[in-house]
Amino acid sequence: MENFVVSARKYRPATFDTVVGQGHITTTLKNAIKNNHLAQAFLFCGPRGVGKTTCARILAKTINCTNVTADFEACGQCSSCVSFQQNASFNVHELDAASNNSVDDIRNLVDQVRYPPQQGNFKVYIIDEVHMLSNAAFNAFLKTLEEPPKYAIFILATTEKNKIIPTILSRCQIFDFNRIQVKDISSHLVKIAQNENVAFEDEALRLIAMKADGGLRDALSMLDRMVTFSLGGVLSYKIVIDNLHILDYEYFFKTTDFLQKGNLSEALLLFDEVVRQGFDGHNFLIGLMEHLRNVLVCKDNATIQLLPVSDSVKVQYQQQANATSLSFLLSALNIANKFDIEYRNSKNTRLHIELALMKMAHLQQALQLTQVLSDTEALKKK
Repeated sequence: MENFVVSARKYRPATFDTVVGQGHITTTLKNAIKNNHLAQAFLFCGPRGVGKTTCARILAKTINCTNVTADFEACGQCSSCVSFQQNASFNVHELDAASNNSVDDIRNLVDQVRYPPQQGNFKVYIIDEVHMLSNAAFNAFLKTLEEPPKYAIFILATTEKNKIIPTILSRCQIFDFNRIQVKDISSHLVKIAQNENVAFEDEALRLIAMKADGGLRDALSMLDRMVTFSLGGVLSYKIVIDNLHILDYEYFFKTTDFLQKGNLSEALLLFDEVVRQGFDGHNFLIGLMEHLRNVLVCKDNATIQLLPVSDSVKVQYQQQANATSLSFLLSALNIANKFDIEYRNSKNTRLHIELALMKMAHLQQALQLTQVLSDTEALKKK
């Protein structure tokens, strides 16, 4: 039986061109290699699962490659690349600062730096989760980081740049990694699903990409889970919302329809159905706010592109936007935002959400009354 390899490892990028959603980083690194402008200390910072350690490994592999390609990528075939791919390279050292955060660990690292590489041009030291180092360890590292041997390159990676002391930051070339866009994650998931011969619905993969919140590794982990559940079948939107415990957007379309028509009874019954399914009331409120925002975005054709949904769902949003007044959407968003802020202080959270729905359901009457009063005042002035 063949051992299963998780997608995050199986499809880990091996070249700069295959890194997803970090073009500003990969272009800069390739240009640095091309022009021989490599810094001796890099700091890669950003959210989890966006490619920091991956880019560090690709950089380490490329600068020691003996047969770099025309577009400055590692060849993957020379002895240096092969040894790196087999985790047998003597020129690349990785240290997990979360479990090796003492002064002695850094002193051992500094002792290793004194010895030049036997093969290749550089010795690369990748220190992951560097913010976990103690202050004493940071201070022990300062001198080496400021004046390393010409063959040594340090690549520090962290999710919390604010925890790194300023004297370390000033010695590094800092690269800020972005959260990966939904469309980039979604298109990457499509390629993997096609490569693995997995039948899927586009909306299912797009939902996984949205749930990942900018982290590709999280998206790949969720994809593996969903594929395992749907083994032999189609990876559908229904499977994703059931397994990831996501509230179907149809609930928000219905809720908005009920609220704008002033149908409070149906809105409360629908909310009761959501609660009985085990969903948190606060998540429902946040989801409703996002939905109202999306409907508002569809009021203008120029901003429809801001919707991270499929074309079929965009049509639904446009239809609801055409049937809903701008004043209702703005007022409902204002109410939802106010109740969201006050949610934590509420003693009866269910009643708190129901009060928000009650206010939104009577918005149309309030807006109509305001319009009547405005027209009356205008007539009096005439």
